[in-house]
Amino acid sequence: MIFTETELKGAFILEIKKLEDERGFFGRSWCKREMEEHGLNGNVVQTNVSYNKVKGTFRGMHFQRSPHQETKLVRCTKGAILDVIIDLRPSSPTYKKWIAVELTEKNHKMLYVPEDFAHGFVTLEDETEVTYQVTQFYTPGAEGGLRWNDPAFGIQLPITPTVISAKDAAWADYNETILAPVG
Repeated sequence: MIFTETELKGAFILEIKKLEDERGFFGRSWCKREMEEHGLNGNVVQTNVSYNKVKGTFRGMHFQRSPHQETKLVRCTKGAILDVIIDLRPSSPTYKKWIAVELTEKNHKMLYVPEDFAHGFVTLEDETEVTYQVTQFYTPGAEGGLRWNDPAFGIQLPITPTVISAKDAAWADYNETILAPVG
């Protein structure tokens, strides 16, 4: 796998190192050893799938509060998304900064999302499917979220979301108290 760190420390774009021939290509999309050699969390406990019927569907911006923070490895297996992450680590030099990465079934890229980041995406095509490998089991009482259009972040999307859950549309304006640990 090819690892490229983004401007948000600890967040990486991963690409499959392709062995190509007349049949197509073969390559790894996951290797616990390679993840750990790059200092990344390789303790995957579950894989989730998100199927989205129409272009313009927005999911996010989700995170899990301490002590249940998730690290995610996100890949679009059908269609295309613009994947967005926000650094929510108050001690980070990139605190409250965001990046967006286009993940498609054709580019085979993946986005490694460290714990204490918010994550979300907008679909760029109909019939889009996304898989996430995560390092913590989902804990309902630890979930949190931000609106994609919260003025605290200034996220710019190439299209305005047309489908968004009531829950994701109703997250409160950002303030640091939403990051308080649970439990």
